[in-house]
Amino acid sequence: MSQGNDIDHKALFEAMPFPRILVKRGADARSFVIVDANQQALQYFNRSADVFGKGLDAFMDGDTMRYFMQSLEAAVKQKKPVSIRSIPGLPDKTRLGGFWINPVLDAGGDVMLLDLIAMPAGNDSSSLQRERDDAISLLTSVFDVSEVGIVVTDQNQRIIRVNDSFIRIYGWRREELIGQFFYDIIAAEERDQAKRNHNEFIKTGIRSSGEVKIMRRDHNVANALYTTAALELSHGRRFQVTTVMDITLRKQMEMTLRYAKEQADTANQAKSQFLANMSHELRTPLNAIIGFSEMMMKETFGPLGNDRYKEYLGDIHVSARHLLEIINEVLDMSKIEAGRVELDEEYFGVEQLVQAVTRMMASRAFSSGLTIREEVAPDLPPLFGDSRLLRQVFINLVGNAVKFSSRNGLIVIKAHILPNGDLQFVVQDNGIGIPRARIKDALEPFGQIGASVEHQQNQGTGLGLPLAKAMVELHGGHLHIESDTGQGTTVFVDLPARRIGEKKNASPLAGARLAGQGE
Repeated sequence: MSQGNDIDHKALFEAMPFPRILVKRGADARSFVIVDANQQALQYFNRSADVFGKGLDAFMDGDTMRYFMQSLEAAVKQKKPVSIRSIPGLPDKTRLGGFWINPVLDAGGDVMLLDLIAMPAGNDSSSLQRERDDAISLLTSVFDVSEVGIVVTDQNQRIIRVNDSFIRIYGWRREELIGQFFYDIIAAEERDQAKRNHNEFIKTGIRSSGEVKIMRRDHNVANALYTTAALELSHGRRFQVTTVMDITLRKQMEMTLRYAKEQADTANQAKSQFLANMSHELRTPLNAIIGFSEMMMKETFGPLGNDRYKEYLGDIHVSARHLLEIINEVLDMSKIEAGRVELDEEYFGVEQLVQAVTRMMASRAFSSGLTIREEVAPDLPPLFGDSRLLRQVFINLVGNAVKFSSRNGLIVIKAHILPNGDLQFVVQDNGIGIPRARIKDALEPFGQIGASVEHQQNQGTGLGLPLAKAMVELHGGHLHIESDTGQGTTVFVDLPARRIGEKKNASPLAGARLAGQGE
């Protein structure tokens, strides 16, 4: 309460016979907060005083709140009173003609409060004129502040209005556009279609959207997304409102990425094709080196004369075989990438496959102080596939287990039928493991992930796991790995049930062929 001759403004506020509300900007400058409201306003909106200090959405329902927000924004921007005539969705307790929204400015000219005062219902011409003026002011504000280019054209396809964003984005001066045909700024190859679309859209009122090429003032072509809507005013006058969003930079990035991908794909295909074609040329000289060094080591045609020569020949032989293994891995991967691998399929025994791999890797495991154990389920049906490639899969997997296991370690090879009917192989070791976050890298070609000093000498091409994965996938199967640092590695190979046949279909020579194939 005030004292002396001061006027009690709070009492006047409450005595107002119509709803009155005070609001201010919220903290995020995009919201409005209820500062005060008289009892008429609380009753009209069916709220209590606990909404003070809360957002506008706590005082009004969604549609009404959004309707008020637009007018509040316009009043703040223009710093002038704005009126709302038609209020959708409010309770029909009192007939109101709308609300005056009066911005209260501080000493610096900024809006500090917005005073919303209800107006009694009426239909006088001055009120209708104010309503039209406010609507035009509101729409003009939206048109001018939009960051999206807006163009308005008439039924004669001439431009009658453009906003500042369109001028800024495409460089034209306003006087160069107003009164001109809109298609003059459309790329030549799209003008005819643009004319037809304009006639159809403005005649039928169909909303449409798509891409269009717009000519900039500097004669460069810009790519844009457009959305159109038809508008009909008095006396049957029709207009088309088109919003335009420039996407030139996005289109350029898409083209650059597409070109880079095409170049990379072409280069990768050329590389794979070249390596696949070089198979004979690379392998022939190495086979000769290996063969002649073996003959000299065995002194087939007489003694060498000096033991040092035998030592050197042993080094030559080991190095040549190692180099041949690397070349074979690279060539196998390139053939798979080039799509030049065809499966030579037959039925063969699963147990014989596992035994053949174990025999081939036994000496390498023994020299590293490792044990290989087989756990094959009894009476497994035969498997239909390329026995050579599948043997190579498990040689690679067991070879990796040998490389990255410490002495006295254990490698287990398992085979069993899953509940869904698929055949699953498991190769498990208790070696140094693969960091969980790097498992994906280990399955990429040349994706070596490093090793401890103890195992660095065993690093190969990084193709063992990718080759095994590719060969399994050629059979319609799936390879995945579970591992982590210091916890060993478990590789699962799942082959589809359709590759498992009747026991009578197994070739009796399959096991012998597997065991007899050289490394």
